[in-house]
Amino acid sequence: MRVGSKAARLIGALAVIGLMGPALAGCGKPAAKAQAQGADARVVRVTRVTSRPLQGGLTASGVLVAREEAAVSSDLSGYRVAKVYVDQGAWVKRGQPLVQLDDSLLKAQIAQAAAQYAQAAAQARRVSGLDNEGVLSQEQLETRRYQAEVAKAALDELRERQAHMTIRAPVSGLVLERNVRPGDIASAGGATPMFRMVRDGLVELNAEVAQEDMAHVRVGDPVRVTLPSAVEVTGHVRLIDPLIDQQTKLGHVRVLLPVRSDLRPGGFARGAFVGAEVARAAVPETAVRYDADGASVMMVTDQNRVRHVPVKTGRRAQGFVELLTGPPVGARVLLSAAAFVLDGDPVRPIDADANAAAPAAPAAQAR
Repeated sequence: MRVGSKAARLIGALAVIGLMGPALAGCGKPAAKAQAQGADARVVRVTRVTSRPLQGGLTASGVLVAREEAAVSSDLSGYRVAKVYVDQGAWVKRGQPLVQLDDSLLKAQIAQAAAQYAQAAAQARRVSGLDNEGVLSQEQLETRRYQAEVAKAALDELRERQAHMTIRAPVSGLVLERNVRPGDIASAGGATPMFRMVRDGLVELNAEVAQEDMAHVRVGDPVRVTLPSAVEVTGHVRLIDPLIDQQTKLGHVRVLLPVRSDLRPGGFARGAFVGAEVARAAVPETAVRYDADGASVMMVTDQNRVRHVPVKTGRRAQGFVELLTGPPVGARVLLSAAAFVLDGDPVRPIDADANAAAPAAPAAQAR
């Protein structure tokens, strides 16, 4: 009986071990699976979203406008245009003739007025010194003198009008627009001027700047302006508008540009404010991926898994791009957006920023 009981206990123990073997094997699978995932995880270089001042990163677009525009019109009405001396695009000097009105009728009126004045002046001279002499009444003496003064005033008015028959440039500058032809009838104070001019040829960029960036702009700051022809010119901030548009929340900054023949008011241009430094959330340009859905970055979570995050980019400078929306400052993102990883993949991150900042190992240690 004792031998039999020992055999029974041995058989029971073996059965228990047989039942626990699969259970123990099952307990080791999650650890093995995690180890396998760690072995399969791709090694990637990561960087962090940082807040950095992007010097020259403040950009704004706008329209080229004349710093000061001059309108040229006639002071007289009813006279026919005889000649037009300049066309749009011409550079003119102050006082240069632009339009000549037909003064043939005016010349006849001047000749008639001159004759009337000569007669009236002669009559006034005849009564000179006859005051209180009793030859003519004092009223008659005053009437002749008054008639001479009126005739002279009428002649002077016609001669002044003749001087305005030649319409001259009020300022030096560029003729932007011409709205007059030979044969037109001049109209004083008309709604449409004969010419529009840019005083001294000075053109500015009327840049529209977001209200949060207005505080970073200073009068005198240099600005690199890119023209529609891709040509870059350097100007400086001349005026900062004190008002912000209530609808668009944009302010206006006037950037004065050098005199150039290819600056055309009404054209579009973009300015980069070199002197402005704006601290913004930014990542290296290589960290941003662009596809049909827009811009995005691959963020690395605390569990070392990749997560696809759409972003909205802003200004660029010194190899970095601003993130208007996206991961917060301090978040880890893949340094190379072209890394072959998918959303949710496990990775083994290596801090590229730390490696870049680490000093080189001494030669002895390297050996």
